[in-house]
Amino acid sequence: MITPTLSPYTRTDLVRYFLHLGAFGFGGPPALVSAMHRDLVTHRQWIGEEDYREGLALAQLAPGPLAAQLAIYLGYVHYGIIGATLAGGAFVLPSFLMVIGLGWAYVRFGGLPWMQAIFYGIGAAVIGIVAIGTYRLTARTVGKDGLGWVLFIVSALSTAIMESELLWLVLLSGVIFWLVKAPPEALRPGTGHSLAPVLLQVLAQPTDSVLWKLAVFFTKAGAFVFGSGLAIVPFLYGGVVKEYGWLTEEQFLDAVAVAMITPGPVVISVAFIGYLVAGFPGACVAALATFLPCYLFTVLPAPYFKRWGKHLGVKAFVDGITVAAVGAIAGAVVVLARRQLVDVPAVLIALLTIGLLYRFKKLPELSVIGGAAVIGLLLRYVG
Repeated sequence: MITPTLSPYTRTDLVRYFLHLGAFGFGGPPALVSAMHRDLVTHRQWIGEEDYREGLALAQLAPGPLAAQLAIYLGYVHYGIIGATLAGGAFVLPSFLMVIGLGWAYVRFGGLPWMQAIFYGIGAAVIGIVAIGTYRLTARTVGKDGLGWVLFIVSALSTAIMESELLWLVLLSGVIFWLVKAPPEALRPGTGHSLAPVLLQVLAQPTDSVLWKLAVFFTKAGAFVFGSGLAIVPFLYGGVVKEYGWLTEEQFLDAVAVAMITPGPVVISVAFIGYLVAGFPGACVAALATFLPCYLFTVLPAPYFKRWGKHLGVKAFVDGITVAAVGAIAGAVVVLARRQLVDVPAVLIALLTIGLLYRFKKLPELSVIGGAAVIGLLLRYVG
């Protein structure tokens, strides 16, 4: 591990960056992953391309929210466990506080009827932001590699069709890249290390405590759901609405909408759900139970990724996984677009967003989000 004195940035710089990203980073996993590459690899050059690829591969392999795990790993690169903890905490904190505020307003005023109108415009703009971010990330990651494009397209199509990320396909992509780019004889025997992550073991004993039930359920959500923050939504729906009946379908959809209109990781919707079920303590328990497993899944295997990441065979495997991960992100954009772009105005907002961000590369995304929110309100209440 590189010592802090050799790092081009301080821990304070690290915290400031992830606080800013957590407070103003819209668009869900695809946009956030792309933003980290743009800001930390391309512009600031704090993180090397290989370190970023290793982090994205690890985040893709491990269960839990993709963007949060990548943030944790990037914090680990130069500052170890302390950096990982600071980066992860700073990334999640702003959206957590926002969601708590919205949860209070939701309970206090009996729902958020204005949310649908605002989300109509913001959601369409987010599709545009995600699309342009994915385009740039793809161009940098896949480049002109023919095999990479084949694996990218297969991953993108499978995600778009199945509406779910296929872990076995991601792993297969890594194996294929390894076999083609670095033949097996180049590998040293015994390089395969068990990640041996420490899962939170919560005994499923009968109890009347709602907080205990929240802790058990959201620990499972954080420890056993693979893919981006969006992948956790079906799992949450099955437990929160169907199994436990904590929320109605309308309340659950509002929780997802809150996660989408607030910056930071989409999976922060768990805090909103926890708040509706058991107030502020419920929000804290739900958030902690969801994010702690993904934190452990990241920091525990991180030393192995740092140690073996430069090995020719391991690097080829990681590159293959990265290509499939970016393909899955592209497929997720298609899935989101199908659900969000439901009419001509929404399509036009998304296309306008793509055009503006492509033409004006330094245009703040927050200004686009704000403009889209106003357009959404006007279309719903004036049009």
